Amino acid sequence: MSKIESGKITVFIADDHAVLREGLRLLMESKENIEVMGDAENGREAVRKIKTLKPHVVIMDIAMPELDGIEATRQICEASPSTRVIILSMHSSPEYVHRSIEAGATGYILKESAAAEIINAVITVNSGKRYLSKKISEQVIDEYFKQRKTGEKESILNQLSPREMEILKLVVEGKSSSEIANIIFISPKTVETYRSRIMQKLGISDITGLVKFAIRHGITSLE
Repeated sequence: MSKIESGKITVFIADDHAVLREGLRLLMESKENIEVMGDAENGREAVRKIKTLKPHVVIMDIAMPELDGIEATRQICEASPSTRVIILSMHSSPEYVHRSIEAGATGYILKESAAAEIINAVITVNSGKRYLSKKISEQVIDEYFKQRKTGEKESILNQLSPREMEILKLVVEGKSSSEIANIIFISPKTVETYRSRIMQKLGISDITGLVKFAIRHGITSLE
């Protein structure tokens, strides 16, 4: 990687599809004022690299393995507050958009329009403004801030801690307690304890129910 030129917007791409990462890289670097400084194929790798690189803008796929895009965004915003995150997703529902903003994202782009909008989105969020795909109604954002202002009932997801959300994501991806333990460096028994606590909090009694809940609330998807 060449030395980043002064004045350029530095971008990091996080997506589990190599072809899409390369396509976005080529699109980004077709502009003289943008340079891609790194990429990652899963959420955990993205967080680790971004903590060191601290790019201006991150393009984050919402459906990332190991650590989903929304939780990765939350960790990135905590570790590098100056970095702006754009969520890339096939979902336009308010639940996904709201959760992304809550995590700290300042951009949300639909995959179907990414090629046409991504450059403008990068420039916009880098300037300190928010960017939403044109097909996402501004009412989604208005609704989000209205809910926060009026103190409407909190999402059931707010009952879960960041660690519980992380484990829930891995469970619904089909990983065993031993695999989860190896990924996040805790014992399998502790994973089981967390899983039982999550199911109790959500009022869900089986893994199938957890999967349906996760899809409905944007924790995972069928992508």
